[in-house]
Amino acid sequence: MLDGFAVSTPILCAMHSERDAGWRPAFFVSSDSTITTGMHAADYIRLKRDGGHLTDAQWHDLIERYTRGDIPDYQMSAFLMAAFLNGMDDTEMVALTDAMLHSGIVLDLSDLPGRKVDKHSTGGVGDKVSIPLAPIVAACGVPVPMISGRGLGHTGGTLDKLESIPGFSTSLSIDAYRKQLGEIGLVMIGQTADIAPADRKLYALRDVTSTVEFVPFIAASILSKKLAEGIDALVLDVKFGSGAFMQAEKDARHLAETLVGVSDRFGKPAVALLTDMDQPLGCTVGNWPEVAESIALLHGDAPEGLTEVTLALAAEMIVAGGMAATNAEGVVRAEEAIRSGAALERFKAMVGAQGGDVSVVEDPERRTSKAIAADVHAPEDAKGFVARIDALAVGRAMITLGAGRRTKEDDVDPLAGCTLLKRQGDPVAPGDVIARVMASTEEHLEQAIAALRGAWSFSESSEQPASRVRDRFVDGAWERR
Repeated sequence: MLDGFAVSTPILCAMHSERDAGWRPAFFVSSDSTITTGMHAADYIRLKRDGGHLTDAQWHDLIERYTRGDIPDYQMSAFLMAAFLNGMDDTEMVALTDAMLHSGIVLDLSDLPGRKVDKHSTGGVGDKVSIPLAPIVAACGVPVPMISGRGLGHTGGTLDKLESIPGFSTSLSIDAYRKQLGEIGLVMIGQTADIAPADRKLYALRDVTSTVEFVPFIAASILSKKLAEGIDALVLDVKFGSGAFMQAEKDARHLAETLVGVSDRFGKPAVALLTDMDQPLGCTVGNWPEVAESIALLHGDAPEGLTEVTLALAAEMIVAGGMAATNAEGVVRAEEAIRSGAALERFKAMVGAQGGDVSVVEDPERRTSKAIAADVHAPEDAKGFVARIDALAVGRAMITLGAGRRTKEDDVDPLAGCTLLKRQGDPVAPGDVIARVMASTEEHLEQAIAALRGAWSFSESSEQPASRVRDRFVDGAWERR
């Protein structure tokens, strides 16, 4: 929870009191004016390096100048690390969020029917949930305007996965974004030059400066995009474990409380689910492999953990969108959208509208057949059952393979990824095929296989996976699921 959040600054009080009157914080910078603080980029770095705090106006000045290109990446990198090491208070976090939110336009979708609801995940290895989730919810009558990001660190990004569909464009104009949402009820794009452009630049920079897992940066990044896209409510999937950025459960809880608290105070009701990412989610990790598994889920054929998380989030979104009275009813509606084929048809409509090749959605094997594949075999000491698959090790192996980025400028291989053929609780013997990797080239195949093999651990007894969805945070309190 944000300690003293509601009364920490006069700005926050203004946010609360003016919310229903189309409020905007007192420090908002309009598009035709500029806050000038008289400080150079080096002054901001020095201030944070020495443990100081930026004012609201200074945050707006810093972010506006960086977005405009007046502050280079190398100086912003130094600032990010100084803030990461010395911390930010709640007031600074809110000011940063607002500065990033208003670095571009803030959409108003109130003229389109329905309560617009989006979902955001804090990321994890194998987390492809957004891809099947959005069309499921849209098929239930809830419009889903989704602005997603690229891969960060060892976790994949929704945009990279969607762009593994040949021709799929994640860059739409605002007019096209609005039109598609009105016609299909679903749109999935990236940060544009118009929507949260500051986050678009900072997102990639955080990835390559090891400042990803800092709560104020995470909160500002997530909420600047989500608040800008015109939503009425937000559902959050906050992950913990080896494959998540917040590996400790207590840190993930703190992040969930922070995100819900800030979102609520910007006038957007939010709920967060705490989910376990200690092992990869589903059977695939990578770009096209995760899209193919998402398509399988829309056919009703997916691993239990992936289905559990998807349906839990779908129920929250359907309730938030006013199309179900309870979560139980929301699950029933989501399951029917899958069973009837309505969710798959909605996904195909979105792919077609955004320039993607619908034929590979209809026949995913056509895309997979173009990859170079190799098997990963269990080591000689493998016996009994799979005890655990280290999600972090899998994620790092996939970066080696080309499914993720080492530097901001790196391209990703759209076909790179793996399928986990032996999962927790499965029997295993030496030499068994435990995974299959694929990529566009053989360049890093053997290196990735060697790294991947070490992710499995074994035991003499079988232990079945626990529920992936743990707790729920809403209205300032945790609820056990």
